[in-house]
Amino acid sequence: MVDRALTFADPQIINMLQNDFVPVAIDQWYQRRQQDAEGDFYRKIAGQGPRKDFNSTTQGRYICTPDGKLIAFNNNRGPERIGRLMREALDQFDAASLESVGPIESEEVDERYDQRPPKNGLILRVNCKVLGGHRPTDDWTAVFHDAVGRDNVWFTEQEKHELAKVIADGGGDFPKELTQRIARFHLNDFTRGEPPRWRPNEVKSIELTIAADGRIDGSAHLETADHKRGYRVSLLGQIKLTDGEFTQLDMVAKGNFWGTGPYTHFAPEGEFPVAIAFRLADGSDPSDGMIPGGAKGNRHEYFSAAD
Repeated sequence: MVDRALTFADPQIINMLQNDFVPVAIDQWYQRRQQDAEGDFYRKIAGQGPRKDFNSTTQGRYICTPDGKLIAFNNNRGPERIGRLMREALDQFDAASLESVGPIESEEVDERYDQRPPKNGLILRVNCKVLGGHRPTDDWTAVFHDAVGRDNVWFTEQEKHELAKVIADGGGDFPKELTQRIARFHLNDFTRGEPPRWRPNEVKSIELTIAADGRIDGSAHLETADHKRGYRVSLLGQIKLTDGEFTQLDMVAKGNFWGTGPYTHFAPEGEFPVAIAFRLADGSDPSDGMIPGGAKGNRHEYFSAAD
């Protein structure tokens, strides 16, 4: 988020990324664990840097050759530092010596860390924004205040059919599994980092109904046992089915949030307004294929949130 607003908004860095490098963005939480060709290649690169313990985070910026030789590593922010690192790496790179480098031989993916969405399922784009409550700030913390969180919701093919049946029957309650999944893994303040997931007993209430005309109404109350973090929210939306296919699923959740997690600092004090928007994904955005944050290393629980 900070890098996107500062480092990777710099025109010179953008130009180098477009013309001199092959940029790759991954979630190293997966690759450092994966026992497959992709994981092996990543660990080969990262193992040449200072973060060699693959039981801990290896995040950072790695510049390497196509055959996996590390040229430079950095885990700092700021366009000046990153730009200098990239220029120094270009000076060291010898393209002529890599003419014989071929692609990595493909093999089976480590299924434990499979990030592919459910086949024939449904994907919703999710965006989150803190709407106010911040105190005056400097340029650095303003990046956090202006941040918009991005995530996805995944429905399986069976869940998609169950939701379609509710609409075809003239309306009714959202399927329980989908309601609980949305509550536990998506009604959260994820604008500044990965928030703690809501536990089942922290979902105090959640209701989502569909009217005959496709209007979605609902409300939810989520709160930790110590009352230090919570969200009271109303939901409103519209859903449409055309010839058996979903052509619209728009929903907005808006309410007051309070509290932070280990990775969501810089929140306003006390209660502050947070809005979350859900929209049917069409595949035009590369991020549509991104695994939901709540399913990261947690795929089974994500798809059994109501259990």
